Amino acid sequence: MIAIIIAGAAAFLLSIVGTPLFIKLLVRKSYGQFIRDDGPTSHATKRGTPTMGGVAIILATVLGYGLSHLFLLTSPSISVLLVLFLMVGLGVVGFLDDYLKISQQRSLGLRPRAKLLGQFLVATAFAVLALLFPDGSGSAPASTKISFVRDIPWLDLAFGGTIVGFVLFAIWANFLVAAWSNGVNLTDGLDGLASGATIIFTATYLVIAFWQWRQVCNVDLDAGGLVHCYDTRDPLDAAVLCAAIIGACVGFLWWNTSPAKIFMGDTGSLALGGAIAGLTIVTRTEVLGAIIGGLFVVISLSVIIQVGSFKLTGKRVFRMAPLQHHFELKGWNEVTIVVRFWIVAGVLAGLGLGVFYLDALPRLTS
Repeated sequence: MIAIIIAGAAAFLLSIVGTPLFIKLLVRKSYGQFIRDDGPTSHATKRGTPTMGGVAIILATVLGYGLSHLFLLTSPSISVLLVLFLMVGLGVVGFLDDYLKISQQRSLGLRPRAKLLGQFLVATAFAVLALLFPDGSGSAPASTKISFVRDIPWLDLAFGGTIVGFVLFAIWANFLVAAWSNGVNLTDGLDGLASGATIIFTATYLVIAFWQWRQVCNVDLDAGGLVHCYDTRDPLDAAVLCAAIIGACVGFLWWNTSPAKIFMGDTGSLALGGAIAGLTIVTRTEVLGAIIGGLFVVISLSVIIQVGSFKLTGKRVFRMAPLQHHFELKGWNEVTIVVRFWIVAGVLAGLGLGVFYLDALPRLTS
């Protein structure tokens, strides 16, 4: 518990103090956001706002997590180190994308193929490594089984053998990484929206990971075949990482709330999406994450629906996609949209946490 408090507090202090220093550096180098001409007209005033703020989030998260272990003289877990690898790796891809946008003053940074290749390489390396490094009980950071509240026994991607399991799990991990990183990226369209939604998601996962730690097991089946404990590799350390991400995002949100002094850019959105994907994998809650992070899912679906409808019928379902811009064009104030979307994110996170808790009821009542 002390490690969770230290990680969150350290990351918050580093972020809230470090972000304005980073803003000054970006302003000095004229690294400002490029605004698309086809976006909402109200966004024209945001042109030139410093971007790449994700650097501050990543550094605060990594340092906050590291300081908690240094202070308590404990070793970081392989599970969380792999999630950090995924977070930092995707952050580097996003940084290159942001830098090209700024240096060339256009909305297109990395070419789509190069960006996808970067995401694929990082996600695949994470997937392969996550199936290695078993602990004393043989549990690896990830599992080839697709998970909901825990691994689903009959949805094992290794049904055809070890090699098949590695390949299919790598494909599944790539899907999760692409879905979450693009989901956060699409959500990052209004001041504070993505950072606030990420805080809600990771706060929920802090509770889940801490609960898993309190109920950790190797294998514990009752007569009905229900697992009443959680076979996760390093749940407490995952909770520590969640605290670090929360602290970093809260400190960043102080400067990112409307009117934003800095944007997280693709550096931050891809990194946070990678962290979310990694957390769902190492806590064995991959499908449950889609409920808890339902706001990201809904916003992503709005883009898919808009594009699909226009290609098939030539008509648009929304005035503009992603969904938050539809409400902007309807006349909603930016702050109103952000706060209401945060409320939606909180409700969906609460729903997901309720589903997780309902699964634990048999143990609590037995």
